Amino acid sequence: MMDEKEKGNKKVRTVTKAEAISTGISREVLIALHETEGVGRITIATVLLRGVSKGNGSLLHVSNYLAGDWRDLGLSPRQAAAVVLNLRLEVAERRRRRYEEGDMRIVTFLDDEYPELLYQISDPPWILYYRGNLDLVRNPTIAIVGTRLATSYGRKVTEDIAAGCAQRMTVVSGLARGIDAVAHLGALHAPYGTIAVLAGGVDFCYPPDNKALYKELAIYGLIVSESPPDTILHPGLFPLRNRIIAGLSYGVIVVEAAQRSGALITADLALDYDRDVFIVPGQITSPRSKGALEYFRKGANPVLDASDIFQAYAYRLPQIFTPELRRDVADVLPSAVQNLTGDEEVIYNILLDAPCTIDELTTLSGMTFGHLHSVLLSLLIKRRIHQQPGSVYNVL
Repeated sequence: MMDEKEKGNKKVRTVTKAEAISTGISREVLIALHETEGVGRITIATVLLRGVSKGNGSLLHVSNYLAGDWRDLGLSPRQAAAVVLNLRLEVAERRRRRYEEGDMRIVTFLDDEYPELLYQISDPPWILYYRGNLDLVRNPTIAIVGTRLATSYGRKVTEDIAAGCAQRMTVVSGLARGIDAVAHLGALHAPYGTIAVLAGGVDFCYPPDNKALYKELAIYGLIVSESPPDTILHPGLFPLRNRIIAGLSYGVIVVEAAQRSGALITADLALDYDRDVFIVPGQITSPRSKGALEYFRKGANPVLDASDIFQAYAYRLPQIFTPELRRDVADVLPSAVQNLTGDEEVIYNILLDAPCTIDELTTLSGMTFGHLHSVLLSLLIKRRIHQQPGSVYNVL
């Protein structure tokens, strides 16, 4: 939750990694601050800057500070009391068990494993929680975002571009419905894979429709979030999520976006961070493309396929895919793709006879709509079926 200073949009200068390390603050204290109710990222920056001004090692022993000491570092009385409580050993142990039980790991601003590109933005997250393969953040990266109400054209183009880009770059998106989900699907089993950045905690899949995709991402890709586990979702978290999508990427591809689409927040952030913006051309009369197309007036580059992206970053990309990069995926992928669950076999066998709409599949299978949607998504991920316009499915 943002503190009162952050609600007022107060800004402080960016703290460098070297400065943060010089204060002597530990990663455990940084995590505790981040997870303290009412202490936000600007307050943490203020604490670190006070430490920098006091000299090397000035925050080495803050875990033993009393509330008054924390007030001297710029915290309000309420914040100071909450921090002291959150630094208690039993609270730290509860946090550790929560991460372990939820199969979550943490990388902090202080760690060598922290994504290098995030150090380059003006407001990097202090903490990232993750599931999956953190090594993906070290690859060349490209973000793909767009509307939740994608057209069949948008879905097809997104899948093709994501699959193409993921031959030499890791695709970053936000696991939202529509373009984001299709981008992850297109890149998931390609050599360089995909990263999903969530607004809520990595312990919770939102939207629930993408639960099957979320599970696959935790195995074959990477799921990251700035939000602690058990975070209650609210609208303010999504722009914060978008800044991480932009920050993790060399550039952002916008496929379809209306004039007030959240995807355009990501595009604006990319421009603020001096990152590239690419636009997939759409119909100029389509409301779902109008917002994205306006970025051509801001100097965005058109993209027709992955070759346009490769050309833009030719000097930063590996020439060929190294098989060792994702050996863990290669070892387990064949069985995961070939084996179907019982419900997946039912749907697959129905579609072997003839393509069906989702309504027809509901009738023929006897499954509830929600469960059927999950099964269909899983089959799409495994590349066993294809979705045609009008929610018609057929076997590949």
